[in-house]
Amino acid sequence: MSALIHGKTGDWEIVIGMEVHAQVIAHSKLFSGAATDFGAAPNSQVSLVDAAMPGMLPVLNEKCVEQAVKTGLGLNSEINLYSRFDRKNYFYPDLPQGYQISQFQFPIVGKGAVEINLANNETKTIGITRLHLEQDAGKSLHDQHPTKSYVDLNRSGCALMEIVSEPDLRGPEEAVAYLTKLRMILRYLETCDGNFEEGSMRADVNVSVRKVGAPYGTRCEIKNVNSLKAVQLAIEYEAARQVEVIEEGGTIKQETRLWDPVKLETRSMRSKEEAHDYRYFPDPDLLPLVIEQNFVDRIRETLPELPDQKMHRFMNEYGLGVYDSSVLIMERARADFYERAAKGRDPKLTANWVINELLGGLNKDGKSLSESPIAAEQIGELVGLIEDKTISGKIAKDVFAEMMKTGLSPQKIVADQGLQQVTDTGAIEKIVDEVLASNPDNVAAYRAGKDKLFGFFVGQVMKKSQGKANPDAVNELLISKLKAE
Repeated sequence: MSALIHGKTGDWEIVIGMEVHAQVIAHSKLFSGAATDFGAAPNSQVSLVDAAMPGMLPVLNEKCVEQAVKTGLGLNSEINLYSRFDRKNYFYPDLPQGYQISQFQFPIVGKGAVEINLANNETKTIGITRLHLEQDAGKSLHDQHPTKSYVDLNRSGCALMEIVSEPDLRGPEEAVAYLTKLRMILRYLETCDGNFEEGSMRADVNVSVRKVGAPYGTRCEIKNVNSLKAVQLAIEYEAARQVEVIEEGGTIKQETRLWDPVKLETRSMRSKEEAHDYRYFPDPDLLPLVIEQNFVDRIRETLPELPDQKMHRFMNEYGLGVYDSSVLIMERARADFYERAAKGRDPKLTANWVINELLGGLNKDGKSLSESPIAAEQIGELVGLIEDKTISGKIAKDVFAEMMKTGLSPQKIVADQGLQQVTDTGAIEKIVDEVLASNPDNVAAYRAGKDKLFGFFVGQVMKKSQGKANPDAVNELLISKLKAE
């Protein structure tokens, strides 16, 4: 599924590779014991190591190593038992050391693959080049003072996993699908919370264009794009810009660009550095990282069921379609909620109530599933009342609305409001007779061939019974009585 740009000289193909920075979920930083909580007062979570005080030595956090290995396994990647930390030298005000401790030649995780879901139920495999651990920099604040910039080092030293993809993506839709899937996997693994707004997940997007089948063009890197929508818009703009430059006789310079969310355009930031510009060399304060195979095996045993596995199981075990399954497995908590609700119930009917009614209602109210006033077991209880014909599907919607307001159980609402479905055929027959007797013209018209009036009679009976009459019994009695002359 390639996204082509139709230029003056023909079609152009967009080629995309991504470098995703995912902050590791850990209570302390990669090389210090400082806290990692988001939203703390500026510079309140900075150890002497993070501030690069003279003589301070980094000490590797084993939890961060474990999280990186876990992520690598979740990405179907090779785990390197030998890896090494290097110094990446560059100057920036929010980088107190004057270098970043990263991994270059020997990353902790090697090649892997992620399967993404595209339109028309298509899938595509995107190669993972590597995953390496590195420290985050601090943050420069330019909006706190009219003439000065401030630096907050709370983020300095937090553990990042940089996940680098192969240039296998072809267009903004594939890039968004990849980022969505990657975030889903990280959240299932609980190795990164994937929160774009808080900056715990950021993407550098490498974009180039070429004629279909031609060698790769010169790429430009769009730095720190922090939302799915921004990724899509930035790729669309940058690819169109590059095609225009080439078709007008210019050449693309390899450079780093920034996405401007106000002007909706990319702009040049600096010429793109090569690896040698950073003067990488092994960090003399850190020994190479050597892990044992049984350490990897123990982590593998703790892996949860991942999104693709769960989706296929939902389709096979519950008989759900691709759409329902993909919506339900979008979040681990959502999938767990559905399974608790569907226990012993009709799985398809339960899926409909969870997706259409509950998730739809929560979205309308601006709430997340964790804020739901209705528990999973209550959804299952409601489905059970429909299945055993205690209430009709129509009444169930009224019951559900009351559940959303009050959080009460469906059985209590049905009992308190007397909403049980009328299944006594004698009582229903009496209502049917009253409806037919009060509509002689319509009865005659129906018998004369106006079949569409049948719906009118059903509606009148249901209205007269306040929606409580069993629909099957209503249909049977109407068919029987409308045939009679």
